[in-house]
Amino acid sequence: MIIISDKQNCCGCAACAQKCPKHCITMQQDKEGFFYPIIDTVTCIDCGLCENVCPIINSYEKQSPLHTYAAINKNDEIRLKSSSGGIFTLLAEKIIDDGGVVFGARFDENWQVVIDYTETKDGIAAFRGSKYVQASTLNTYTQCEDFLKIGRKVMYTGTPCQIAGLKHFLRKDYDNLLTVDFVCHGAPSPKVWECYLKEIVGTLTNARESSVCQKNIGWQLAPFQIIYKKHEDTLTLSIPHDQNDYMKAFINDMILRPSCYMCATKECNSHSDITIADFWGVKKVIPEMYDNKGTSLVLIHTFKGDSYYKKIDVISKETVFEDGCRGNPAIYSSAKPHFRRDLFFIELQSSESIVALIQKMLKPTIQMVCSARLAAIIGIPMKIVKKIIFLIGTNGKETTMVIPDKDEDIINIKQFLALLNGRTLNLHSINFRNKTHGWSSYYITIGFNLQPKIV
Repeated sequence: MIIISDKQNCCGCAACAQKCPKHCITMQQDKEGFFYPIIDTVTCIDCGLCENVCPIINSYEKQSPLHTYAAINKNDEIRLKSSSGGIFTLLAEKIIDDGGVVFGARFDENWQVVIDYTETKDGIAAFRGSKYVQASTLNTYTQCEDFLKIGRKVMYTGTPCQIAGLKHFLRKDYDNLLTVDFVCHGAPSPKVWECYLKEIVGTLTNARESSVCQKNIGWQLAPFQIIYKKHEDTLTLSIPHDQNDYMKAFINDMILRPSCYMCATKECNSHSDITIADFWGVKKVIPEMYDNKGTSLVLIHTFKGDSYYKKIDVISKETVFEDGCRGNPAIYSSAKPHFRRDLFFIELQSSESIVALIQKMLKPTIQMVCSARLAAIIGIPMKIVKKIIFLIGTNGKETTMVIPDKDEDIINIKQFLALLNGRTLNLHSINFRNKTHGWSSYYITIGFNLQPKIV
């Protein structure tokens, strides 16, 4: 029987719940918004399968990749819609072409993130792009096993701990299974994401033309630029990732799952076939593979992974593992919890505004500010000082203005209220990694359709 006495010892992969022959384990959300297994001890037969498939109890050994590549999808349109170089799409399309099934992360109807599968190339689009929320695996390990047993080729993508959970769940290697994970910084709380999105969307949808409302909306949406596209009648909230409150909480390691601070699947020990990531620093290592549109780091761990990689049509250049690691410390290092992390989740239970709470928790102490200023005075390079200031929550960069298309206008709060004027908004898209302004200066965009006024 699996007992979670320390939450750092559960990554939430749900392998235990999906493997239980008596279906007596359910995944339930705690106060921080993370899911943990809860056992019905009356039904449990103490078979031990839940413990046997746990990727933390039975962690794999560390490994080094067989090959390390910088890679780019030749299709610029696909690459723009992808987090980095668009390699996931090429691998997924190959599996679909072979009559297979692809599992990946998508938004559900409530804009939470879940693992799902597709059997068509059109379905791959929902899995593209980073989604900075912990994804629920639901019953996809069982579905994956069912496909494998009838001989279908399967590509399963997820975080390293989810891949390790799948491999333990299956308890054997399948020739027709390709596992792909990515370099993971950590898994943010679904509850924090839900609160944040509700606050932003609620601020818009509950708008009324009054001075009080204008002040409230102005404060809540001040960091965003509101873009109105006349032809499609859509609104988009757009903001650089390093100026977005939710992303700052994520980057500062304040809203991650407890197990992420002591990750059991670092140093490539998920035993996936392929690991993909942004190849940060590629401009210095392989300058010809850099054009600010996104370049993938591809780590090949198995001969099977190598075989699939060689079948895709990709711009590729091999390099050494150390060059790939240099800009991706999350390959081998776990996140360090923000010093106010526990306090943040305590106050989250009663906070009326998640945005205000994040800003409060990330506000630097006087000691931090003095330390950063002293570092500047004694001659530490400015890029290091800026990084220190950013990490303590005082990133002082000016907002980069969005350059609108011919059919787009950047509007202010007053114009937005006039445009709304009795109409409603329908949330239709979220993009955590909008690269239209460059790969390293990506934007978060939240898109809405404007509904006709109800007469």
